[in-house]
Amino acid sequence: MAVSNQNLKYLRKLRGWTQEEFANKLRIKRSLLGAYEEERAEPRIDVLEVVCDIFKLTLDEILRKDLSDNKSNYLAKRRAMKLAAGRPDIPFVPVKAAAGYLAGYADPEFVDELNTFTLPMLAGGNYRAFEIIGDSMLPTPSGSVIVGEKVENLEDVKNNVACIVVSRNEGVVYKRVQKNGRQKNKLTLVSDNPSFHPYTVNAEEILEMWQAQMVISRANTQQRWDMNQLTNIVSDLQAQVTTLKKRIN
Repeated sequence: MAVSNQNLKYLRKLRGWTQEEFANKLRIKRSLLGAYEEERAEPRIDVLEVVCDIFKLTLDEILRKDLSDNKSNYLAKRRAMKLAAGRPDIPFVPVKAAAGYLAGYADPEFVDELNTFTLPMLAGGNYRAFEIIGDSMLPTPSGSVIVGEKVENLEDVKNNVACIVVSRNEGVVYKRVQKNGRQKNKLTLVSDNPSFHPYTVNAEEILEMWQAQMVISRANTQQRWDMNQLTNIVSDLQAQVTTLKKRIN
Protein backbone atom coordinates (compact mmCIF):
# COMPACT_ATOMS: atom_id res chain seq x y z
CA MET A 1 0.00 0.00 0.00
CA ALA A 2 1.30 3.48 -0.86
CA VAL A 3 2.35 5.52 2.15
CA SER A 4 -0.21 8.29 1.64
CA ASN A 5 -3.05 5.78 1.24
CA GLN A 6 -1.98 3.97 4.39
CA ASN A 7 -1.72 7.23 6.31
CA LEU A 8 -5.25 8.26 5.35
CA LYS A 9 -6.65 5.03 6.80
CA TYR A 10 -4.46 5.26 9.89
CA LEU A 11 -5.42 8.87 10.64
CA ARG A 12 -9.12 8.16 10.17
CA LYS A 13 -8.99 5.26 12.63
CA LEU A 14 -6.88 7.36 15.00
CA ARG A 15 -9.82 9.74 15.39
CA GLY A 16 -12.41 6.96 15.42
CA TRP A 17 -14.21 8.33 12.35
CA THR A 18 -16.21 6.27 9.89
CA GLN A 19 -15.39 6.60 6.20
CA GLU A 20 -18.55 8.67 5.79
CA GLU A 21 -17.54 11.09 8.58
CA PHE A 22 -13.98 11.47 7.27
CA ALA A 23 -15.15 11.90 3.69
CA ASN A 24 -17.49 14.70 4.77
CA LYS A 25 -14.61 16.51 6.47
CA LEU A 26 -12.52 16.14 3.31
CA ARG A 27 -15.47 17.24 1.14
CA ILE A 28 -15.25 14.13 -1.05
CA LYS A 29 -17.51 11.12 -1.61
CA ARG A 30 -17.22 8.14 0.71
CA SER A 31 -16.61 5.87 -2.28
CA LEU A 32 -13.59 7.95 -3.28
CA LEU A 33 -12.15 7.75 0.23
CA GLY A 34 -12.68 3.99 0.09
CA ALA A 35 -10.74 3.87 -3.17
CA TYR A 36 -7.90 5.81 -1.55
CA GLU A 37 -7.75 3.51 1.47
CA GLU A 38 -7.88 0.38 -0.70
CA GLU A 39 -5.15 1.79 -2.97
CA ARG A 40 -7.38 1.81 -6.02
CA ALA A 41 -6.60 5.50 -6.55
CA GLU A 42 -3.92 8.00 -5.55
CA PRO A 43 -5.12 10.74 -3.18
CA ARG A 44 -5.30 14.16 -4.81
CA ILE A 45 -2.97 16.83 -3.46
CA ASP A 46 -5.87 19.15 -2.58
CA VAL A 47 -7.39 16.34 -0.48
CA LEU A 48 -4.08 15.69 1.28
CA GLU A 49 -3.76 19.39 2.03
CA VAL A 50 -7.08 19.26 3.89
CA VAL A 51 -5.85 16.22 5.81
CA CYS A 52 -2.66 18.09 6.73
CA ASP A 53 -4.71 21.02 7.99
CA ILE A 54 -6.87 18.76 10.19
CA PHE A 55 -3.96 16.83 11.70
CA LYS A 56 -1.35 19.63 11.68
CA LEU A 57 0.99 17.71 9.35
CA THR A 58 3.08 18.67 6.35
CA LEU A 59 2.65 17.23 2.87
CA ASP A 60 6.10 15.71 3.14
CA GLU A 61 5.09 13.85 6.31
CA ILE A 62 1.90 12.43 4.87
CA LEU A 63 3.49 11.50 1.54
CA ARG A 64 6.77 10.03 2.77
CA LYS A 65 6.40 8.93 6.41
CA ASP A 66 4.50 5.87 7.63
CA LEU A 67 2.72 7.49 10.56
CA SER A 68 1.53 4.15 11.93
CA ASP A 69 5.15 2.99 12.35
CA ASN A 70 6.11 6.27 14.03
CA LYS A 71 3.10 6.62 16.26
CA SER A 72 5.06 7.70 19.31
CA ASN A 73 6.83 10.43 17.32
CA TYR A 74 3.56 11.70 15.85
CA LEU A 75 1.82 11.79 19.22
CA ALA A 76 4.82 13.46 20.85
CA LYS A 77 4.65 16.15 18.19
CA ARG A 78 0.96 16.71 18.92
CA ARG A 79 1.64 17.04 22.65
CA ALA A 80 4.38 19.62 22.00
CA MET A 81 2.04 21.62 19.78
CA LYS A 82 -0.62 21.60 22.49
CA LEU A 83 1.83 22.95 25.07
CA ALA A 84 2.97 25.68 22.71
CA ALA A 85 -0.55 26.79 21.85
CA GLY A 86 -1.05 28.81 25.05
CA ARG A 87 -4.68 27.88 25.70
CA PRO A 88 -5.17 24.30 26.90
CA ASP A 89 -6.53 21.77 24.45
CA ILE A 90 -9.62 20.13 25.94
CA PRO A 91 -10.07 16.42 25.06
CA PHE A 92 -13.71 15.62 24.29
CA VAL A 93 -15.31 12.35 25.44
CA PRO A 94 -18.58 11.77 23.53
CA VAL A 95 -21.18 9.35 24.87
CA LYS A 96 -20.17 6.67 22.36
CA ALA A 97 -16.60 6.75 23.73
CA ALA A 98 -17.57 6.60 27.42
CA ALA A 99 -17.19 2.82 27.71
CA GLY A 100 -13.71 2.88 26.18
CA TYR A 101 -12.79 5.82 28.40
CA LEU A 102 -12.94 3.64 31.52
CA ALA A 103 -10.18 1.46 30.09
CA GLY A 104 -8.09 4.23 28.53
CA TYR A 105 -8.51 7.28 30.79
CA ALA A 106 -4.97 6.94 32.19
CA ASP A 107 -3.35 6.09 28.85
CA PRO A 108 -1.73 9.22 27.31
CA GLU A 109 -1.99 7.73 23.81
CA PHE A 110 -5.74 7.07 24.23
CA VAL A 111 -6.30 10.64 25.46
CA ASP A 112 -4.23 12.06 22.59
CA GLU A 113 -6.48 10.29 20.11
CA LEU A 114 -9.59 12.06 21.42
CA ASN A 115 -10.85 15.08 19.49
CA THR A 116 -9.94 18.36 21.18
CA PHE A 117 -11.08 21.98 21.22
CA THR A 118 -10.12 25.18 23.00
CA LEU A 119 -12.09 27.81 24.89
CA PRO A 120 -10.62 31.33 25.08
CA MET A 121 -12.19 32.03 28.48
CA LEU A 122 -10.37 29.17 30.22
CA ALA A 123 -6.89 29.79 31.62
CA GLY A 124 -4.19 27.18 31.92
CA GLY A 125 -5.27 24.01 33.63
CA ASN A 126 -6.15 20.37 33.11
CA TYR A 127 -9.58 20.22 31.50
CA ARG A 128 -11.72 17.54 29.91
CA ALA A 129 -15.16 17.66 28.27
CA PHE A 130 -17.85 14.99 28.55
CA GLU A 131 -21.13 14.64 26.68
CA ILE A 132 -24.01 13.69 28.99
CA ILE A 133 -27.36 12.09 28.24
CA GLY A 134 -30.49 11.62 30.32
CA ASP A 135 -32.74 13.77 32.49
CA SER A 136 -31.11 13.32 35.90
CA MET A 137 -29.47 16.76 35.88
CA LEU A 138 -32.33 18.80 34.46
CA PRO A 139 -32.59 21.69 33.79
CA THR A 140 -29.21 20.92 32.18
CA PRO A 141 -30.53 19.27 29.00
CA SER A 142 -29.54 15.86 27.72
CA GLY A 143 -26.81 16.12 25.09
CA SER A 144 -24.99 18.94 26.89
CA VAL A 145 -21.20 18.97 27.10
CA ILE A 146 -19.71 19.47 30.56
CA VAL A 147 -16.24 21.02 30.66
CA GLY A 148 -14.55 20.03 33.91
CA GLU A 149 -11.24 20.80 35.61
CA LYS A 150 -9.35 17.86 37.11
CA VAL A 151 -9.82 17.32 40.84
CA GLU A 152 -6.44 16.10 42.05
CA ASN A 153 -7.54 15.28 45.60
CA LEU A 154 -11.06 14.16 46.52
CA GLU A 155 -10.67 15.77 49.92
CA ASP A 156 -10.52 19.18 48.22
CA VAL A 157 -14.03 18.84 46.75
CA LYS A 158 -16.55 21.20 48.28
CA ASN A 159 -20.04 20.05 49.13
CA ASN A 160 -22.74 20.29 46.47
CA VAL A 161 -20.46 21.15 43.53
CA ALA A 162 -21.37 19.58 40.19
CA CYS A 163 -18.76 17.16 38.88
CA ILE A 164 -18.15 14.54 36.26
CA VAL A 165 -17.44 11.41 38.30
CA VAL A 166 -15.71 8.46 36.65
CA SER A 167 -16.01 5.27 38.69
CA ARG A 168 -15.53 1.56 38.15
CA ASN A 169 -19.15 0.62 38.81
CA GLU A 170 -21.12 3.65 37.60
CA GLY A 171 -18.97 4.69 34.62
CA VAL A 172 -19.13 8.37 33.65
CA VAL A 173 -21.86 10.35 35.44
CA TYR A 174 -22.62 14.02 36.04
CA LYS A 175 -23.80 14.68 39.61
CA ARG A 176 -23.49 16.98 42.58
CA VAL A 177 -21.05 15.65 45.14
CA GLN A 178 -21.77 15.62 48.85
CA LYS A 179 -19.38 14.44 51.54
CA ASN A 180 -20.47 12.10 54.30
CA GLY A 181 -19.11 13.54 57.53
CA ARG A 182 -19.22 10.26 59.41
CA GLN A 183 -17.89 8.14 56.56
CA LYS A 184 -14.99 9.92 54.89
CA ASN A 185 -14.45 7.04 52.46
CA LYS A 186 -17.90 7.53 50.92
CA LEU A 187 -19.45 10.23 48.74
CA THR A 188 -23.10 10.84 47.95
CA LEU A 189 -23.98 11.67 44.35
CA VAL A 190 -27.08 13.83 43.95
CA SER A 191 -29.07 14.67 40.82
CA ASP A 192 -30.51 18.14 40.18
CA ASN A 193 -33.73 16.46 39.08
CA PRO A 194 -35.40 15.37 42.36
CA SER A 195 -37.11 12.48 40.55
CA PHE A 196 -33.74 10.70 40.79
CA HIS A 197 -32.70 9.51 44.22
CA PRO A 198 -29.19 10.13 45.61
CA TYR A 199 -26.81 7.20 45.96
CA THR A 200 -23.50 6.53 47.66
CA VAL A 201 -20.18 5.47 46.15
CA ASN A 202 -16.98 4.36 47.83
CA ALA A 203 -14.08 6.75 47.35
CA GLU A 204 -11.78 3.93 46.25
CA GLU A 205 -14.12 3.18 43.32
CA ILE A 206 -13.65 6.67 41.89
CA LEU A 207 -11.09 6.77 39.09
CA GLU A 208 -11.35 10.47 38.23
CA MET A 209 -13.34 13.54 39.14
CA TRP A 210 -13.70 16.72 37.05
CA GLN A 211 -15.33 19.77 38.63
CA ALA A 212 -17.73 21.42 36.21
CA GLN A 213 -16.54 24.81 34.92
CA MET A 214 -18.78 25.29 31.90
CA VAL A 215 -21.89 23.73 30.36
CA ILE A 216 -22.21 23.80 26.58
CA SER A 217 -25.62 23.04 25.11
CA ARG A 218 -27.38 23.62 21.82
CA ALA A 219 -29.73 26.56 21.44
CA ASN A 220 -33.43 25.88 21.95
CA THR A 221 -32.84 22.68 23.92
CA GLN A 222 -33.93 24.03 27.28
CA GLN A 223 -36.20 21.48 28.94
CA ARG A 224 -39.84 22.47 29.23
CA TRP A 225 -41.71 20.99 32.16
CA ASP A 226 -45.26 19.76 31.72
CA MET A 227 -47.82 19.41 34.51
CA ASN A 228 -47.40 15.64 34.78
CA GLN A 229 -43.66 16.03 35.32
CA LEU A 230 -44.17 18.73 37.94
CA THR A 231 -46.78 16.62 39.74
CA ASN A 232 -44.46 13.61 39.82
CA ILE A 233 -41.57 15.72 41.12
CA VAL A 234 -43.69 17.21 43.90
CA SER A 235 -44.89 13.71 44.86
CA ASP A 236 -41.31 12.43 44.96
CA LEU A 237 -40.25 15.35 47.13
CA GLN A 238 -43.13 14.77 49.53
CA ALA A 239 -42.21 11.08 49.78
CA GLN A 240 -38.56 11.94 50.48
CA VAL A 241 -39.57 14.45 53.19
CA THR A 242 -41.83 11.84 54.81
CA THR A 243 -39.01 9.30 54.80
CA LEU A 244 -36.61 11.79 56.37
CA LYS A 245 -39.10 12.67 59.10
CA LYS A 246 -39.51 8.98 59.96
CA ARG A 247 -35.75 8.57 60.22
CA ILE A 248 -35.45 11.63 62.47
CA ASN A 249 -38.28 10.46 64.75
